[in-house]
Amino acid sequence: MRKSIIATFIATAFISLNAGASDLLQIYKEALVNDAQFSSARAAKLAGQERSVQGRSGLLPNIGLSAGVTKTHSEFNPDVGPTVTSNSTGRSMTLSLSQPLFNMATWENYEQSKLAVVGSDLQFSAAQQDLMLRVSQAYFDVLAAQNTLKTLQAQKVAVAEQLASAKRNFEVGTQTITDTHEAQSQYDLITAQELAGQGDLDVKRAALRQIIGKDAGDLAILKEGVQLSAPMPAQLSDWVTSAEKQNLSVAASEVSLEVAKREIKKSRAGHLPTVDLSASTGRSTGSSATLPPGVNSPTTIGVSLKFPIFTGFATDSRVRETIALEDKARSDLEAARRTAAQGARQSYIGVVSGLAQIKAFEAAEISSQSALDSTKLGYQVGVRINIDVLNAQQKLSNTRQSLAKARYDSIMSGLRLKAAAGTLKEADLVEVNALLTQ
Repeated sequence: MRKSIIATFIATAFISLNAGASDLLQIYKEALVNDAQFSSARAAKLAGQERSVQGRSGLLPNIGLSAGVTKTHSEFNPDVGPTVTSNSTGRSMTLSLSQPLFNMATWENYEQSKLAVVGSDLQFSAAQQDLMLRVSQAYFDVLAAQNTLKTLQAQKVAVAEQLASAKRNFEVGTQTITDTHEAQSQYDLITAQELAGQGDLDVKRAALRQIIGKDAGDLAILKEGVQLSAPMPAQLSDWVTSAEKQNLSVAASEVSLEVAKREIKKSRAGHLPTVDLSASTGRSTGSSATLPPGVNSPTTIGVSLKFPIFTGFATDSRVRETIALEDKARSDLEAARRTAAQGARQSYIGVVSGLAQIKAFEAAEISSQSALDSTKLGYQVGVRINIDVLNAQQKLSNTRQSLAKARYDSIMSGLRLKAAAGTLKEADLVEVNALLTQ
């Protein structure tokens, strides 16, 4: 038993030591639990689901029970004779029921409540898509800041080596003081850039911490030489059509338009009569000095009709108001469609342009590496100077940094394209997560 416990402890410790860096999917799971904005959206969805129950209540009967006890004391002072006093006690209990038989406004209110539930579900789905985008953007912002800092640190090491070499060569008289000053200037500049890069990385990590509520630790990075796929379908028009029909903001605007139409019907119902069924039964007891104790048990049932004749023009005004609000909702829907279509276009162009940039930067990386090797060889044989080597190193580092940034931007454009089309799911994050490595 003891050996089993020890073995379990060792295995657990080994797993903890080899847990590795957190990947995008793990960070997203943390955000689902800890992100304050998403928690707010989840609570709003739960609250919205109660709207249909409240709307349906107007169609169901209302049942109430009332009870009371009364005591009465009275005095009668005649002009002649003694004062006459009397006391009485009464107890009553009434059970009442009211059932709407015809009330168009109440029915339209119920239909609106069902649409409100649909709207709250759409808002929650939009919040979930927004969380995916925010987590992904914050994640790749950290990776980009790390790449920038590592690039600057590598450049600093190279510049430091060149500075030391320039100083040695100056001391033996093979180089001028100008080379030393140039190397020192490059070193001071790269030191300042390194400090700025460290600060930017801290800011990006703080942004990710704000979403998941804790420090993310080490993050998995993109695989070396990863290849990104082109958007499918390949035609921009397909994405635009999908955005105009399936985008969550468009769907929410369609629901709002339907609610506005129902509001017009509800306002016009102010001109219609209402019919209600009412019933009650009760029991009352009483006694006094003049009446013997007794029990009264009345039961009533009836139908009431109410027909509005004049409401001070309030109903007509309300109808005109709701018609104007319907026009507003229709315009909001058109604006949502145009915004979704524009978002799809921008994201599609971002993906296509990003993939083209990646190919260009990959070619530039090969060329920059060859140029650096040639410059180093020229420096060794004396046909190149120190500043040429530093410039070639910086060019290669900047090219690699730009290549990594282009990959991050292309991935984010792909996610935004799917969000604009209304198809972004957790499975898309799983696909992106497969591109990462420990």
